[in-house]
Amino acid sequence: MACSSALRCFLDYSTAKVLVIQSNKVGAIYRLSQALVIAYIVGYVCVLKKGYQDTDSILSSVTTKVKGLALINTTDLGLRIWDVADYVVPPQEENSFFVLTNLNITPNQTQSQCPENPGNETLCVSDQDCKRGFHDSRRNGVQTGRCVNFSETEKTCEVFAWCPVEKDNSPPNPAMLAEAENFTVLIKNSIRYPKFNFSKRNLLPQINSTYLSACVFNRKTDPDCPIFRLGDIVSEANEDFQTMAVQGGVMGVQISWNCDLDLSEKSCVPQYAFRRLDDKDPDNIAPGYNFRFAKYYKNADGQEIRTLIKGYGIRFDVMVFGTAGKFNIIPTLLNIGAGLALLGLVNVVCDCISLTFMQKRHYYREQKYTYVNDYETLSSDVP
Repeated sequence: MACSSALRCFLDYSTAKVLVIQSNKVGAIYRLSQALVIAYIVGYVCVLKKGYQDTDSILSSVTTKVKGLALINTTDLGLRIWDVADYVVPPQEENSFFVLTNLNITPNQTQSQCPENPGNETLCVSDQDCKRGFHDSRRNGVQTGRCVNFSETEKTCEVFAWCPVEKDNSPPNPAMLAEAENFTVLIKNSIRYPKFNFSKRNLLPQINSTYLSACVFNRKTDPDCPIFRLGDIVSEANEDFQTMAVQGGVMGVQISWNCDLDLSEKSCVPQYAFRRLDDKDPDNIAPGYNFRFAKYYKNADGQEIRTLIKGYGIRFDVMVFGTAGKFNIIPTLLNIGAGLALLGLVNVVCDCISLTFMQKRHYYREQKYTYVNDYETLSSDVP
């Protein structure tokens, strides 16, 4: 008997039955749900997300060229002009460039013996406090084993190093190269969408050499110019250039290429945005951005001499983003199919509401489901 019931359940066949419920509540829910699904498909999927398009990710290359002059007058260097060969270090980087804005200078260093800067491991009273041959990567040289005068009140271990050693000084405030605010940079960016065989540069077709020699980027009056004033880049990120120039920092230059290739090629233009990337909190340890480099030469006696520079400055990272889209029948059909499936879900939701929560749910359930038994012999067939 149990096997017979299981067999009947297994062999049951269900077919759809149309039940028209003339109810204002259910009808309103049904039409509202349909409207929401259609609005989602048309408004969000098709219009906002362009679900009818195939997309491709961007390939990009960036080159930069900085221009500007700064005049400084210091005790160590005297009156001096700084040009692009002095303040752009190194001359070329991949998708970024560094501009020197401030510096601590230690001139005329030679390889010789001199007192080390004071510290827990370098202060001494006699030669016994100094270990010959000892060196620390955080210090300036190798100890000779002698304890010598650093000042009238302090003694430190003598080291073999580039002497005199660099002093642990804070960067000058205001910044020495404050004029860097008026330097300009030409950013050349070439992009390509290989799937659509589409390529373009941020030097747009209407840009010629005459225009390029005079323009400076301005979001309102000249948004297509690829030449940017450094002070404007920093101010666009709601930062103060002169404050940032003292300790240095990192700025991001974002170039966005979001292109609808179903439209004219002229509509595909870059959009620029700027933001500060490093943490500017002055209470943080090691704030800003700095590094050391040296300039070497020889005196009349053939002795090698160098000028050590601890440079503070702003590194500009150029980041390129973008997606291109173009009509393709395959994503169009996929999104249409997904939309039709969502419309079918509306019927399921309304069935659930009418058969579960409505006042006449028992009556609706009786009308929706009808069981036809074909297993038992009808009485009319009995002789």
